[in-house]
Amino acid sequence: MDPTFVELSRWQFATTALYHFLFVPLTLGLSWLLVIMETVYVMTGKEIYKDMTRFWGKLFGINFALGVATGLTMEFEFGTNWSYYSHYVGDVFGAPLAIEGLMAFFLESTFIGLFFLGWEKLSKRKHLAVTFLMALGSNLSALWILVANGWMQNPVGAVFSPETMRMEMQSFADVFFNPVAQVKFVHTVAAGYVTASMFVLGISAWYILKGRDLPFARRSFAVAVGFGLASCLSVIVLGDESGYELGDVQKVKLAAIEAEWHTEPAPAAFTLFGLPSQEKQETEDKIQIPGLMGLIATRSLDKQVTGLDELTAQHETRIRSGMIAYGDLMKIRAGDKSPATLAAFSAHARDIGYGLLLKQFVEDPTKATEADIKAAAKSTIPKVWPLFWGFRVMVGLGFTMLFIFAAGFWLNATKRLEQNRWLLWMAVLAIPAPWIASEFGWFVAEFGRQPWAIGEVLPTFLATSSLTSGDLIFSLSGFVLFYTGLLIIEVYLMQKFIRLGPSSLGLGRYHFERGAKPHALPAE
Repeated sequence: MDPTFVELSRWQFATTALYHFLFVPLTLGLSWLLVIMETVYVMTGKEIYKDMTRFWGKLFGINFALGVATGLTMEFEFGTNWSYYSHYVGDVFGAPLAIEGLMAFFLESTFIGLFFLGWEKLSKRKHLAVTFLMALGSNLSALWILVANGWMQNPVGAVFSPETMRMEMQSFADVFFNPVAQVKFVHTVAAGYVTASMFVLGISAWYILKGRDLPFARRSFAVAVGFGLASCLSVIVLGDESGYELGDVQKVKLAAIEAEWHTEPAPAAFTLFGLPSQEKQETEDKIQIPGLMGLIATRSLDKQVTGLDELTAQHETRIRSGMIAYGDLMKIRAGDKSPATLAAFSAHARDIGYGLLLKQFVEDPTKATEADIKAAAKSTIPKVWPLFWGFRVMVGLGFTMLFIFAAGFWLNATKRLEQNRWLLWMAVLAIPAPWIASEFGWFVAEFGRQPWAIGEVLPTFLATSSLTSGDLIFSLSGFVLFYTGLLIIEVYLMQKFIRLGPSSLGLGRYHFERGAKPHALPAE
């Protein structure tokens, strides 16, 4: 397989996925903020909360429409660019995606229409129910997609069949309750809640700094800062749980994130800063917190975090076992289905994926040389420095946002928010932060899984379609241009309606400049 072709296939899917995820977090979080705002409106009858729901709902609608346009492409890419992947694991991977489309996507798509068109046709309580179901649908959509993605990371509930040469599902419950999938779901949706909270917080802070739409902005700020603080704390706690799951089922990714080249005495230290060198197998100029990594990854002070050198040695052993599995599989495919051959294959079947790694070095894995085996074992370790720094950028931005939410919550509660303009400016400048953190988070999750399309089952280089590099360059260029155009449209529309503020709804009662008196403010 041409390495350039594989890299182009990965670049195309990564590009479309990262573009798509610019829209997803805001949809996940803003839907629940709309539920909170409309709930207050229904409970109190104050029109200002209805206006808040309608204004932020308009921005939600813009984001949702463009997010759908970018997401549909990814479904088709599994067939066009990753056809062998679809053949090999489609019976398992396709199930949660089908449920997402038939249940969650249709649910949110139906009720988003009622959300926008039902203000004058539905009662308060019925419209609130519509908003709730819209939010529920958006988050259920994320659930099923992350169940599929979690299975790619930790393929439980399925086995390889030598008869069909495919993965076949054994337990849907195991696939659904996969611990990696569940941790990814709660961590991802909580990150979406942070994104939406920072979005509303930053825009509300801008209104306050400009001295306009103040009653509207103050209430929006209060809702966003409370929801954002709770969500940001959740992301940090759930991120810790994600680290524990990595230590249990994705040891290579964890060791690469921490540049843990060698197995150190327990408890392992957490590296705050350092310069990882894959060539030297060491991290230079590192600053560490003793014992912290051991607590995150093992929840103990006496268990070790396995280093990359030891993991490479373990993989070499599994590659040798995979060579035996591949040889027995070829016998079965040739018609030898004797009990002895089937038993021999079954004994090594869990390592067939490691045997397939040899195909990038030799056509027949059973004829691999020692050099081939060493090279295949080395290929199981991803590049460390992108993971090391990507993770730290994500965490650093997370704690920065936590400070903004905590300070904003305290100053808002003590009625000193508008006297501390520095925090308002921080909130405005931090609007891009959750998107940057989310993109780095997805990069770490997916790049850290390499060289696997399905963890320890199917190597990425075998999962592609029979296309040419020219096909991929053409389609990748087209996607980049098209998606960049959609992103420009989103930013333009968002800026347009944010600058108009609540007046975009025909609500002149909130629009006034610094020093002017508000007109016809709603009753408190």
